[in-house]
Amino acid sequence: MSSKGPPITKLIVETSLESADYDGVLLVSSPGQEIKATKLAGVLRDALLLDPTLESEIAILPVPGLAAKRLVHSPTGKIDPDYDDVRVLKNAALKGMKRALKAGISKPLLVLEETTRFENGDLVTLLGALEAVYVPIQVREHDPTKPPIKHLGVFSTNPDKTKGLVHLATILESGRRVACDIGGADPERMSPPNVEKYILDVFSGSNIKVQVVKDPEQFTREYPLFEAVNRAASGVTRHQGRIVFLEYSPPDPAQVKETVYLVGKGVTYDTGGIDVKINGAMVGMSRDKCGAAAVVGFLQVVRLLQPKNVKVVAGVSLVRNSIGSNGYVADEVITARSGARVRVGNTDAEGRMVMADVLCKMKELAVDAVNPHLFTVATLTGHAFLTVGEGYSIVMDNGPALKSGNSIRLQTAGDLIGDIFEISRIRSEDFAQHRGEAFGDDIKQANNQPSSRTPRGHQGPAAFLILAAGLETHGSGSGKPLKYSHLDIAASAGEFPKPATGAPVLALAKAFLLN
Repeated sequence: MSSKGPPITKLIVETSLESADYDGVLLVSSPGQEIKATKLAGVLRDALLLDPTLESEIAILPVPGLAAKRLVHSPTGKIDPDYDDVRVLKNAALKGMKRALKAGISKPLLVLEETTRFENGDLVTLLGALEAVYVPIQVREHDPTKPPIKHLGVFSTNPDKTKGLVHLATILESGRRVACDIGGADPERMSPPNVEKYILDVFSGSNIKVQVVKDPEQFTREYPLFEAVNRAASGVTRHQGRIVFLEYSPPDPAQVKETVYLVGKGVTYDTGGIDVKINGAMVGMSRDKCGAAAVVGFLQVVRLLQPKNVKVVAGVSLVRNSIGSNGYVADEVITARSGARVRVGNTDAEGRMVMADVLCKMKELAVDAVNPHLFTVATLTGHAFLTVGEGYSIVMDNGPALKSGNSIRLQTAGDLIGDIFEISRIRSEDFAQHRGEAFGDDIKQANNQPSSRTPRGHQGPAAFLILAAGLETHGSGSGKPLKYSHLDIAASAGEFPKPATGAPVLALAKAFLLN
């Protein structure tokens, strides 16, 4: 595999538990599960006789006769068939690998025992183990000599199946790590110009076309809502905004069956602008670029998978919402790319501003595309976090997307791969709250309250994006319906100081690339 992007853990398809290449074995299991690796089964059976709580608690056990010498057993605990999902395996693998690292294991062997409960249980277990050994980009750059492990072996009773599993997990984890590199880094390491450099490095020499927009005059002409947010930071060279477009086209255009358009919010730091965040609410706002990070991570998966039937076009809006005398303010009226007159109500509602014009451009491209589907991906609202809780993304469809079953498609894919989506609906009230009020205004950008104190605070921004991008004229009753879905990942991207997660790279890959 190409070395472009963050380093990927060396994975070995292991055929023997007796191999001397490992200093610890990691096993994830659930109560009552048959363990076919007899040496491990005997050790586990004897341990459970002495301490039944090991069905739910991690233990490190000696394994006589194996060169690895020790077994890290990470149980899922009791699995509720109605309410638990495949993440019980991911979480157990993640915790088990962290415990192995704490014990000084540097050459672990992951044993995948067959489970019929979850369709992609082996893949999700392996991805959980890989997540535990990811090293953030700034830590790698500070000390590149200390990867947490030398290699990770993967053992199962079906080596041929494991080869395919390891190949796929390597690709998916590469995309997730690209997203985590961008999303998890601080606002200077991943300032807009630095994100641009990172993207150009990852995709150089590949068949992903990259185009960068950085000319202030072009922003003013073609992306005026973005330009407004960029205005305060534009005087500081290292903070100046970028819009980066990426495009993947299959070798044979005649085989394209679906065209995916993605717009990612890449606010590298969000002060709130003139409507400044207060009471410590600015901490963690470097994560406001995780939507753009996820889009770039998805393109990394596309680059490595080279799908034959899917074309992907993406645009990431990279900008710092700074404070300054040149900053945009409430009461300004800005004419969007779509021609709509937008009245600013709150400079802290910058995410929808930086995506709307790019979404409008994607709409223009989608009109003539094969089976197009447009997406915005953003850590957009605190309301989303309050609505679904930590770890969950939200998908909201417009009429054509809803009729096509997109939200169900994405939710089903997320359930299968452990990257979970909840579904919200966009309603007429959401459009009503964004209709212009002052004479001559078409759209009201926002009220002057945080989304967490606004009824329907995560659905409203989706309606704004539809209005500001001109998608309202492409609804189900139009001559050219366009599918559009807004993904709010505020609750799933990783709450600082916890690590960035890369959500929803895995769910998007499962929904559009792996089926």
